[in-house]
Amino acid sequence: MISPNANPDASLPLAGVTVVSLEHAIAAPLATRHLADLGARVIKVERPGAGDFARAYDHRVDGLASHFVWVNRSKESLTLDLKQPEAQAILQELLGKADVLVQNLAPGAAARLGLSFAALSPKNPKLIVCDISGYGDGGPYTHKKAYDLLIQSESGFLSITGTPEEQVKAGISIADIAAGMYAYSNILGALIERGRTGRGRRIEIAMIDAMVEWMGFPLYYAYQDQEPPERTGASHATIYPYGPFRAGDGRTVMLGLQNEREWAVFCEKVLGDAAIAADERYASNALRVANRDAVRAMVERTFADLSAEEVIARLDAAGIANAHVSTMNDIWRHPQLAARGRWTEVDSPAGPLPALQPPGMGGDHPARMGPVPAIGAHTDAILAELGYGDRAAGLRARQVV
Repeated sequence: MISPNANPDASLPLAGVTVVSLEHAIAAPLATRHLADLGARVIKVERPGAGDFARAYDHRVDGLASHFVWVNRSKESLTLDLKQPEAQAILQELLGKADVLVQNLAPGAAARLGLSFAALSPKNPKLIVCDISGYGDGGPYTHKKAYDLLIQSESGFLSITGTPEEQVKAGISIADIAAGMYAYSNILGALIERGRTGRGRRIEIAMIDAMVEWMGFPLYYAYQDQEPPERTGASHATIYPYGPFRAGDGRTVMLGLQNEREWAVFCEKVLGDAAIAADERYASNALRVANRDAVRAMVERTFADLSAEEVIARLDAAGIANAHVSTMNDIWRHPQLAARGRWTEVDSPAGPLPALQPPGMGGDHPARMGPVPAIGAHTDAILAELGYGDRAAGLRARQVV
């Protein structure tokens, strides 16, 4: 069944806003999916035949790609071969009716197609144009290709992530996600600004800007050439004990202490020895970080006689923050998500699929949860809307759409 929230809802915050997106992969599609969640009409322009290349990343979701299903619900798919003038003319007509253009094409590609803010604004003064790229305009890196892992590396993220022996990438596309979320928030801000000024503006989102912003703590920690945080696996680099600890059943429990009061409680109620808190080797966070191997051994000696669930119960009773080390299978069945009604359903070319309500929405204020589109599923309808209905067959024959 299709989610009852699949259709546009006039009560949603962005109802009536039209977004056109020349997008692929994750950064731009994530930004526009969040706009669609809030009720915006998002028209995704794809290449005829192949579409967004993320459609072919894998076939894990009943034959569909996991990345694509995640970031492309509630959108309309319009196929256009933008190398052809007729397709460019259709796009220009569409932009004349749009509020926002989002693009993350290769560096310089949008400008060559006449899709820069400078080219579009004179005829469409209310249009907001959001350009997403790896390195932004200007500077020696402007034309470099940029993929998620490359930006994780260039931004310094890899230098602080992993083990002392090996740098490790994030398990998700963190640089793409960072850029997509900054695009999303800046577009919302620009829509508010346009409500005051009546004019659109350009938004420039560079993936490296987004990731370096998120690197603020380690950057300041290494201020004026001080030593950066060490790579410490899943443990916190500068707070301890804060990270994974083995229980007696071989499973791992995450726990975290934030202050000296919690350390004293932890020693008394979890380790069973209040005197440890006064030991001069562990009397401050800095000392515990310096002696982390000894602290870890002491904690795991206590945990050796307990199962992971018994450890968590003891931590909960003491008011010490903790977490399971969840797998993907655990998340599908997570009791907190189920209890709060976070799961719903969306339609797709493969049939109904489970989907999470986006953060901040659900309950009395559900998001728009529309279908994941097939390639070009809305081409004919959009062409008819623009007055091209009687020419659609010819456009298809010439592979314009």
